[in-house]
Amino acid sequence: MAAAELERLRMAGAGMAIAVLTSGGDAQGMNAAVRAVTRMGIYVGAKVFLIYEGYEGLVEGGDNIKQATWLSVSNIIQLGGTVIGSARCKAFTTREGRLRAARNLVEHGITNLCVIGGDGSLTGADIFRAEWGGLLDELLRDGQISEEVAKANGRLNIVGLVGSIDNDFCGTDMTIGTDSALHRIMEVIDAITTTAQSHQRTFVLEVMGRHCGYLALVSGLASGADWLFIPESPPEDGWEDMMCERLGETRSRGSRLNIIIIAEGAIDRNGKPITSNYVKDLVVQRLGFDTRVTVLGHVQRGGTPSAFDRVLSSKMGMEAVMALLEATPDTPACVVSLSGNQSVRLPLMECVQVTKDVQKAMDEKRFDEAIQLRGRSFENNWNIYKMLAHQKPAQEKSPFSLAILNVGAPAAGMNAAVRSAVRISICQGHTVYAVNDGFEGLAKGQIREVGWHDVAGWLGRGGSMLGTKRTLPKTCMEKIVENVRKFNIQALLVIGGFEAYEGVLQLVEARGQYEELCIIMCVIPATISNNVPGTDFSLGSDTAVNAAMESCDRIKQSASGTKRRVFIVETMGGYCGYLSTVTGIAVGADAAYVYEDPFTIHDLKANVEHLTDKMKTDIQRGLVLRNEKCHEHYTTEFLYNLYSSEGKGIFDCRINVLGHLQQGGAPTPFDRNYGTKLGVKAVLWMSEKLQEVYRKGRVFANSADSACVIGLRKKVVAFSPVTELKKVTDFEHRLPQEQWWLNLRLMLKMLANYQISLTEYISGKMEHVTRRTLSIEKGF
Repeated sequence: MAAAELERLRMAGAGMAIAVLTSGGDAQGMNAAVRAVTRMGIYVGAKVFLIYEGYEGLVEGGDNIKQATWLSVSNIIQLGGTVIGSARCKAFTTREGRLRAARNLVEHGITNLCVIGGDGSLTGADIFRAEWGGLLDELLRDGQISEEVAKANGRLNIVGLVGSIDNDFCGTDMTIGTDSALHRIMEVIDAITTTAQSHQRTFVLEVMGRHCGYLALVSGLASGADWLFIPESPPEDGWEDMMCERLGETRSRGSRLNIIIIAEGAIDRNGKPITSNYVKDLVVQRLGFDTRVTVLGHVQRGGTPSAFDRVLSSKMGMEAVMALLEATPDTPACVVSLSGNQSVRLPLMECVQVTKDVQKAMDEKRFDEAIQLRGRSFENNWNIYKMLAHQKPAQEKSPFSLAILNVGAPAAGMNAAVRSAVRISICQGHTVYAVNDGFEGLAKGQIREVGWHDVAGWLGRGGSMLGTKRTLPKTCMEKIVENVRKFNIQALLVIGGFEAYEGVLQLVEARGQYEELCIIMCVIPATISNNVPGTDFSLGSDTAVNAAMESCDRIKQSASGTKRRVFIVETMGGYCGYLSTVTGIAVGADAAYVYEDPFTIHDLKANVEHLTDKMKTDIQRGLVLRNEKCHEHYTTEFLYNLYSSEGKGIFDCRINVLGHLQQGGAPTPFDRNYGTKLGVKAVLWMSEKLQEVYRKGRVFANSADSACVIGLRKKVVAFSPVTELKKVTDFEHRLPQEQWWLNLRLMLKMLANYQISLTEYISGKMEHVTRRTLSIEKGF
């Protein structure tokens, strides 16, 4: 949209009244969405009202509808649940209830409603919108409103945000709360794994998902569960024998535990429920294993939202206000959703229809179709889980051997990628070598063949089990070539950060000198800095953002105990400001200084003044993030001194350097899942390439597309040749020349109350949901 149009749109907010409510089951991230809608509404000059207790508050009116200020939503981004309350409301399902709701809205001049809830809540909102004209006529007839009031409030605009931990709404990659629910589930699985191993136990874990198996599926994939039950794909008849045989098999090979994950809505082929107790009794009777059931229940809804949910909700909340500003009488009620890393708008009822189609397909036992309607990402997860859960002997031994190594600093998710790459290679019949200590280990011959069970239990481990070094190939090229020849390595999978990409580029450029390097190579980007070209997200960056965010939450908490304090927090990331920008949005920071967004002493002065003004309000704490290499001279120490002297008598300052905390322990569910998928996709791509270049018993590959970086770009998994990426890389600062996340900085500044222009805002487009769009490859 043109800059002038956006500014005009911003002016359009004046005189508007927007109300926001949360309805249905709570989901972590709802508060971040309420905060974003409120602040964006106020930012564009609208009046914003908070409706307490969901539709019940809308029907009851009175004190349940209150006008919000900027400070009404301060310090709620890190809270789980919903601070404005949610309730099931019978009255709203009746016309009489909706009539009272319309009366309450008209009383405040509210004609724009933002509903955060599941598909039931959103469908209710759409019915309300459709009846609006009729409801006003009735109020006018009964003399409850005047003709002028009816005219002034003639049209109700509705926009929905999907808050549901089940991720059961078709058309969006992720719903608000899903990622946080997965965090809770993985915390439980990690905790249970240790006790199960100690006692050689089998655990049956029941997770939420009455109609949708997403949580069970992703947690099964991210934990390497032995068996999985989801409603969309009931097990074949006779599954009891197969499952017990498989569990017995893993025990006989020395495994000390079994994990079975079951969605609460799991059914068999005849539609009969499969309960966790039935599965437990089966294992006890047939195998005699010590077996326990853990039902996770509402734990999954609880706790603090993950970084992903906070950023997602903030992004969706802002986009919802933009959608209301742009609504015309012909615009259908829309729902703001996520597509890759972009916000899009979808017609609400199209999404609801496809969501109903899934249920209908399941009721009619068309299970394959149900999985397809859930979308390509769901289908991929299911297929990959089935491939990796149990070893299936390869049809035939392949002539190829593949080596896997980690390069650069450790990043969470590296082990998940190694595990899936090893297992999928074995399925393909390849010989797999693991290399310790990166390129240095490859030069020293620290190479060993690995099998299926050597990587068991790696999924939830942080850091790098193979060991990783920063050494680049050019320091030991001769020895690397010698070992590639000696072990007859025809493909190299390098999992790591900028050094991994640079290292593979050096190997490719040495092909003219060494024929042995004419092999297939692939880089899986894994670095907390998220600075590898060719991908929007690197493995490990999600875990790092969550680790930094948790630290900042604690810092903010300590600040709220003392009066008027500003914390200056230094994050890692080299020259790349991704970590501090995204963490800044997730914790509601006042500023985040990064190298890519140059700043001067005037900007620093403006930031100090901004904080000084803030301290005069009820919020007497501030948080400023600084990326470690954002400026040569404005160091963390400098900022501390500047803020301390300028804030003298108004606030005092403290410094925190987060350091290696950010490499972040156990990987998040996103990084486990992402690592698993990238490992599989990379090996399948390499296998295909090996077939293409195999001639007369040997591999010879020297085309540009035989050495690539695999990455996620918007929605698609893409393979980009390293030689092509070289043209768009700033090697001095170890950065891609263009970075998508820079447009998130606008959101950071706007939600921190800086009066900046809307000219750079990128509006979401209206798209449509059909069976065809659902079958397109989605993000993870």
